[in-house]
Amino acid sequence: MKTWITRYSFFFAGLLLFGFANAMAVKVKYLGLHPWEVLHVSLFQKFGFSIGTWSVLVGLALISVAWFVNRKYINIGTFLNTLLIGPFMDFFLWLDIIPEATNAWQDYAQLFTAILISSVAGGLYVAGGVGAGPRDGFMLSLSERTRLSVSQARIAVECVVLLIGFSLGGPIGVITFLYTFIQSPIFQVTLRWFQKLLIYLTDETAKQVQVKG
Repeated sequence: MKTWITRYSFFFAGLLLFGFANAMAVKVKYLGLHPWEVLHVSLFQKFGFSIGTWSVLVGLALISVAWFVNRKYINIGTFLNTLLIGPFMDFFLWLDIIPEATNAWQDYAQLFTAILISSVAGGLYVAGGVGAGPRDGFMLSLSERTRLSVSQARIAVECVVLLIGFSLGGPIGVITFLYTFIQSPIFQVTLRWFQKLLIYLTDETAKQVQVKG
């Protein structure tokens, strides 16, 4: 039970932070967003609803496709990820506690902070081991089906997503093309750190070894 509670605490805290980071980035969206957020914002601008709602709808669409391609990457964590990050983002935008764009250096600081938080959040919720998000699950399924590497599948999918978002008038800037280079290294470091922390919090043997050391 302790392990279960700890894992889901990591998972939900990560999703909450991810939603907050996305809300921070959206406030300064003119600098550029992650390809998926470019798509969500473009759909919001074109058809209404909210950015978070489009995040949920796109996630559900990806789950539907992955279900027929390779459903092994779909589990409870996939659905929770899909249904919660978008509403969390909408909630923080609704609270209106995040600074608006100033068209000054503070906007760059805010966006890089958002990227940092989202990278940490990704490591936190993935370390929980509850399940992959719909976008990651879709790319893993595509990788296996097409024999592309995971990185190749990610690049291909995000390029298509970016083109669709751009064609709909989504916010693309120089930062859009830096997301992967910034997020991936931080994500890898934080993932390993949170995995070790999870083991320490749930494994009494690990604690005893650390105390003796």
